[in-house]
Amino acid sequence: MASTGGLLWGIAGLGSMHLRARDVRTSTALLSRWRHWFFLKLFSTSPSADLLANRKLSIPPASHFFCDSTASAVPEATIEALKVQIATLQGEKEQLIKEHQEALDAQKTASRELKEQAMQAALQHDQALKDAKAAAEARLAEPASCHTHRSFLPYVHLGMETGTAAAAAESTRRILLTLAASFFLCSLLQGAPRALASGTQQSSSSGYIVYLGGRSHGLGVSTEAVTESHYDILGSVLGDREMARNAIFYSYTKNINGFAANLDPGVAAAIAERPDVVSVFPNRGLTMQTTRSWEFLGLERAGEVPKWSAWEVARYGEDVIIGNLDSGVWPESLSFNDGEMGAIPDTWKGICQNEHDPQFQCNSKLIGARYFNKGYGSAAGAPLGDRQNTPRDDDGHGSHTLATAGGSSVRGANAFGYGNGTARGGSPLARVAAYRVCFSPEVNDTQCFDADILAAFEAAIADGVHIITASLGGDPRDFLEDAVAIGSLHAVKAGITVVCSAGNNGPDFGTVNNLAPWVVTVAASTTDRGFTAYLVFNKTRVGGQSLSETSLRGKMFYPMIVATDAVAPNSTVDDARLCKLETLDAAKVRGKIVVCVKGANRRIEKGEAVRRAGGVGMVLVNDEDSGSTVTADAHILPALHISYTDGLALLAYIKSTPTPSGFITKARTVVGMTPAPIMADFSSQGPNILNRQILKPDVTAPGVSIIAAWSGQAAPSDRPWDPRRVAFNAISGTSMSTPHVAGIAGLVRTVHPDWSPAAIKSAIMTTATDLDMEKRPILDPFLEKATPFAYGSGHVFPARALDPGLVYDASTADYLGFLCTLGYNATAMELFNGVPYQCPASPVAVQDLNYPTFTIPALAEPRTVRRRVTNVGPAQQTTYTAAVVEPVGVQVTVTPPTLAFGAVGEEKEFHVTFAEKVPVVPRPEGAGGYAFGALVWSDGTGNHQVRSPLLVQRPRIV
Repeated sequence: MASTGGLLWGIAGLGSMHLRARDVRTSTALLSRWRHWFFLKLFSTSPSADLLANRKLSIPPASHFFCDSTASAVPEATIEALKVQIATLQGEKEQLIKEHQEALDAQKTASRELKEQAMQAALQHDQALKDAKAAAEARLAEPASCHTHRSFLPYVHLGMETGTAAAAAESTRRILLTLAASFFLCSLLQGAPRALASGTQQSSSSGYIVYLGGRSHGLGVSTEAVTESHYDILGSVLGDREMARNAIFYSYTKNINGFAANLDPGVAAAIAERPDVVSVFPNRGLTMQTTRSWEFLGLERAGEVPKWSAWEVARYGEDVIIGNLDSGVWPESLSFNDGEMGAIPDTWKGICQNEHDPQFQCNSKLIGARYFNKGYGSAAGAPLGDRQNTPRDDDGHGSHTLATAGGSSVRGANAFGYGNGTARGGSPLARVAAYRVCFSPEVNDTQCFDADILAAFEAAIADGVHIITASLGGDPRDFLEDAVAIGSLHAVKAGITVVCSAGNNGPDFGTVNNLAPWVVTVAASTTDRGFTAYLVFNKTRVGGQSLSETSLRGKMFYPMIVATDAVAPNSTVDDARLCKLETLDAAKVRGKIVVCVKGANRRIEKGEAVRRAGGVGMVLVNDEDSGSTVTADAHILPALHISYTDGLALLAYIKSTPTPSGFITKARTVVGMTPAPIMADFSSQGPNILNRQILKPDVTAPGVSIIAAWSGQAAPSDRPWDPRRVAFNAISGTSMSTPHVAGIAGLVRTVHPDWSPAAIKSAIMTTATDLDMEKRPILDPFLEKATPFAYGSGHVFPARALDPGLVYDASTADYLGFLCTLGYNATAMELFNGVPYQCPASPVAVQDLNYPTFTIPALAEPRTVRRRVTNVGPAQQTTYTAAVVEPVGVQVTVTPPTLAFGAVGEEKEFHVTFAEKVPVVPRPEGAGGYAFGALVWSDGTGNHQVRSPLLVQRPRIV
């Protein structure tokens, strides 16, 4: 009888870190899984509204503890005592996690109830840590050895902090790790002036970005003069202008003002002290996050485009310009053929940067391409070759995303013979431009770096793009220490809509990234198409997904074995369970179908491990976290991916018989699968860990098994051992859903070229639906009802987005006011804006930002929020009436209940009050006590339904 206990534990064990890692493009998520557990403390109902307004990661922007060498020093004994206290408390928290891990390991199945218990224990301990930190801060403030200044983020990983929001806060509470870093800098800088002036290095240099805000230089000042000013700034700190020239590898001189340079931490800290500097932060690395999806979205029918299609109405996105920040582009792909295109618009100012790759050619479709690799080079610490000095995509990811957003129509496209049809982008007649910011090989598991991303944003703004799509992301950070947030804010100020990925760290709560309210953040969900293969065993047939080109020979059954029963010498059971390369015993695997568990390493790589060991096929079984989401991959041997539930049935069979056997059928393309869409298991979820009043993600779109263009230099698996090359590939991720929304944004902009980015975003959000194809609630990966934390406002609906009726508009001033409310000071806002700026005397509450969703955390007493909507037609005179689906136990009152408009462009304000119903009913279980509803403005015969989700966190009943 085959032993399957180890594998059953591996599938069911939620506590197993190696099983909680997602099949994403890098393995960095593995290290962050447990930290995201503690993001769940956002669900606590105790903090006040003031504290909620400034909850954030990293260092708050208004000020930072920075060392003053003229002030009295903190006694060394005090510092050491505090360090010991920190280490003790943090060690105790780690012990809590370890003990809970051991408890889970002792069980066959892990329960979410146990996880919550561990969470509560850890949160209680967090309070002790928080109290200690507060006391320590008060103690440390007494000697006045440090004073507050602008934000500087050294290479220290910081946890979440709670602070008090103030319009012009000159100081905020710091977490003790930041204080420890500050003391280190104090000791470093006590003798810094002499060392810096002489150019002596205190430690090894790293890449930093010095952000000076928006360009405020007059029109007569050349970019060269701005660059010279950057040399002056750094030279004044180094004491040597020539050293400054050598250290700076980017000068941002167009819309963004700043530079990126290789600096010692002490030098970076000294620069942060200057009054003309907004922020200084490391050159962090980020990760990169169809023939059917557009039909699923209602733009075509049976491969044809009807006259009423949004494509026809929007002229296929004609002449809108979409820029893509990614791994570049494969210009030879048919998706970038310019056969249907006319002359390039006169507004385009970009270039085709091919000095190191003369074979790379742009055309009237692919109108521009650039590469930005200096940040990558700084991180790599090695000379770059011709392969990095080109916008040519050697990864495939960039070609795929750009083609999805704005690729030309290509008939007969397919992936390995599956999904045959016409591949095209969301705006097929758009012009596209590639901005390569991601490179191979990886550096510390990342390919894309902040300095390059910021340079690409600046170039795209100057070039004249209308839409930017960026399927990039990392852990959330302070907005002015985040290259994507900074670059996108400058882009939005220039009238450019920016669409970003939500991340692939789901399905846990609090994992969503790209949280800035001025970007569109996109989750991922399935379509109704699958590539279905079957595993037949014991008179049972189990369906799964596969894109395997090969199939098992004959019709005979093959012996099956669980990977944990075939552990290679010098390998571990854990590694074998995951079918990592070289972990399987060939003597036991040869000629058999091997059962592997999802997690840690790439799904296709697991099949390669089986092939190398002589196996004939693979069954990939979901762990419990992945639920029912299964993915079609281009495996290099007959294989299929099955759900967690089906995996348990399979393992039970294998355990029950001494000679288990089965057969894998060849996959076929199936259309019309239900339910659809389903949220993808990898899709990151809210709540927003920086600002809980802002719902993220914003919408969901197709992101599973999406077929689009691929690079001729990259294998479909993106692995060096894979010799295959394809023109089109099917891959999954929020990277794939993001360009879908970018393409839709292009259609909206074509119809409404005068709309702001916020108006375009609002149109996409308020017309989205929370229902699936059968008019039932969208489901999560476990086939339970999903929530707005998973899909935001809902699944995109392109045809409706072209005619939303009303929009929640917002300007740059609204976003600056939002930042003021979070505690960013007026100087930082003025530097960003490029002109004098005064934060409002009475800051607008975060909950009153004119956002198309309503999120109320910790409802302890009645709360009123306000919004503005603008009539965008087509009717000049029209009346909208509010209808509310109230969250459970919450009374919602809209004032006024009707809005009468007399003209297109007229704006009306309304208020929404949330209060606990009396008598009080128990709050909902799960989702941190949040209850969900909706506010819908309807004009009746005009057929506009302007829908906004309502999320209210109910207090606990004591």
